[in-house]
Amino acid sequence: MVGDFDLAEEVVQDSLVAALEKWPEQGIPDKPGAWLMTTARRRAIDILRRDKRYREKLELLEHSDLRPDPEEADDRLRLLFTCCHPALSQEAQVALTLRAVVGFTTAEIARAFLVEEATVAQRIVRAKRKIVEAKIPYRVPEGSEVAGRLDGVLSVLYLMFNEGYLSRGAEVSIRRDLADDAIWLTRLVASLMPDQPEVLGLLALMKLNLARFKARFDASGEMVLLPDQDRRLWDRRAITEGLELLERAGAMRATGPYQLQAAIAALHSEAASWNETDWHQIVVLYDALVALSDSPVVRLNRAVALSYFAGPEAALGEVNDLAMSLAGYHLFHSTRAELLDRVGEPALAREARLRALELCQNPAERTLLERRLAT
Repeated sequence: MVGDFDLAEEVVQDSLVAALEKWPEQGIPDKPGAWLMTTARRRAIDILRRDKRYREKLELLEHSDLRPDPEEADDRLRLLFTCCHPALSQEAQVALTLRAVVGFTTAEIARAFLVEEATVAQRIVRAKRKIVEAKIPYRVPEGSEVAGRLDGVLSVLYLMFNEGYLSRGAEVSIRRDLADDAIWLTRLVASLMPDQPEVLGLLALMKLNLARFKARFDASGEMVLLPDQDRRLWDRRAITEGLELLERAGAMRATGPYQLQAAIAALHSEAASWNETDWHQIVVLYDALVALSDSPVVRLNRAVALSYFAGPEAALGEVNDLAMSLAGYHLFHSTRAELLDRVGEPALAREARLRALELCQNPAERTLLERRLAT
């Protein structure tokens, strides 16, 4: 409505503050979303009236069609695709969407990208300015427009789920509500684009990973790694749904990175025990993933799988090759520590684990590292 991200964020925050002040005394309105929207709109009009530069935006806002009860699904999809417009670089698309749609802080986005916070802040500012200057419309694209935005949308949903599945922050270990929200949004995109195999692949990946949710932490809240998880706690219904989604995607014969990751998760889900995991097939899938979407993190994960198929010595050499690109990534150092332990280098393993602890913020991961250091 206002054509300005910063102003929109300001007036929405003001309306939320007003709600916190008034609702405890007056009661929650029948349609709280509509109340917030109306309050934000009035606040925007007040701000724009005081600044002559925004006369054109004021006129648009005063004559805008304000729906009394906006549909959250429709609004979030519009905002998601607006932020992922091809006029923006993909890095800017993902950063802006995580900020505007998901509500990540700049620091959280920086951790997800493994970049400096100032870099993310600049990307977001430039992206907001570009949307205003290019007059990018607030709508879900149609026809041939979809392809140019889908990669950015899926990247956002993937990062959103990962943050919920295992947070990079220091406050909580997991954010189940965020992971569930990512699945909900991905389902919306899948309903909009049922013929896009990578959307189905991403949804399958999310379902298969979240199926292990109850087994990932013990009663005291400490993390339980995959080899030690009680597989009886895994959600078999979610696994079945994930496998069906993956099969539907595969029938379209257009393999992509999310389908390959889902296929890897499927092999873990189908193994009756850790020892029965088909590591050879997992390495083959990682080879295909490297060919399609090469990155240091993908190569790190491949090395882990390789260590159980070809031995820790072969994997350690590949991990060491990633030292420059992943020097600031705690999982690089913790993975290297595990491999060093397995090849009989406890002193070097301890050194790597201490570095991982310096870089790690997630409380459950920190506890796990501290426990390994104490043994």
